[in-house]
Amino acid sequence: MTKQYLYDFSFDELKDALKPLNAPRFRAEQIFTALHQGVPVAEITNIPKDLRAWLAENFNCNLPEIVTVQTSRDGTKKYLLAYEHPENTENGAKMAPKDLIECVLLNQNYGNTLCVSTQVGCRMSCRFCASGKNGLVRNLTAGEILAEVILINKLNTTPSARGVTNIVLMGSGEPLDNYDNVMKFLRLVTAPDGINISARNISLSTSGLVPRIRQFAEENTQVNLCISLHAPNDELRQQIMPVAKKYTIRELIDAAKYYFEKTHRRVIFEYSLMLKDGVPFNCAVGQAKELANLVRGFPSHINLINLNPLHFDSHAVLTPPSREVAMAFMDAVIKSGASCTMRKNKGDDIDGACGQLRLRHMEQK
Repeated sequence: MTKQYLYDFSFDELKDALKPLNAPRFRAEQIFTALHQGVPVAEITNIPKDLRAWLAENFNCNLPEIVTVQTSRDGTKKYLLAYEHPENTENGAKMAPKDLIECVLLNQNYGNTLCVSTQVGCRMSCRFCASGKNGLVRNLTAGEILAEVILINKLNTTPSARGVTNIVLMGSGEPLDNYDNVMKFLRLVTAPDGINISARNISLSTSGLVPRIRQFAEENTQVNLCISLHAPNDELRQQIMPVAKKYTIRELIDAAKYYFEKTHRRVIFEYSLMLKDGVPFNCAVGQAKELANLVRGFPSHINLINLNPLHFDSHAVLTPPSREVAMAFMDAVIKSGASCTMRKNKGDDIDGACGQLRLRHMEQK
């Protein structure tokens, strides 16, 4: 029988779990705080030894295993992490393969941003992304997403600086396709007695699941919503992202406006610039005005980034444009009246793109 993952527990759930032991409330507070600080259960020395043993016996208390780490020349660190498959059994039974996920720590002038995964694999199958190459394996639990943050924060915190100050849900997986677990993760990671990241320092990126965006708006969090747009019209977007065949850009823009109305948070539109067979695919100057016309009229911002190609795909059809093409497109968007900036590429000398390190590792194995 698979043990419950201790990092999945909210403070109230942990308090309830300790009731059979008649443990006082402050024990739950001690355990919850220590776990979120990355302290292993065996090292929570301010609780009794028999309580530590009970926790270890009855729950899975392990942070994910670090399989490998890549460090970029710009300081970006990409971690390949492994969780035990939920179907694993004990007592010498044959173990199922471990589930691999990625997270990326980016050093920025306003703090350290951790990009976390929300699923093992992905079902969205966007053409420019390696995360969905082998489909969706499973959803991560709220605690498994949280454990990414706890582990990387612990590894990178120094006496003078916190390891993780900002979080983006932009790693492998579609966050809104794992809705309930992601919502619980947001409650856990912002808990005052836990790691306590401000909701305003968290961004959630979606490929555009319109009903879920509207549902997320009703949560009335202060999380920043980022929408992967990548094309100025439905015909082009459907060639890049299969989800566009289900939801039109107009439906997506309307959902984005609804999110702003409910939360008063400016919506970010992500737009990767691509060439197809060496020719501008979504980044011709003439497409810039079309893009600007889509997002004008409510507080929003277009975040451009040059496509981060798959390093091991020498036959890639989609490739990044030159800096000159990219800057001409940005200038045309701005002149057309939309707020727009070019995001600096990070980790482009390592397997920086989503799912790339995991896919390479799986293929090598």
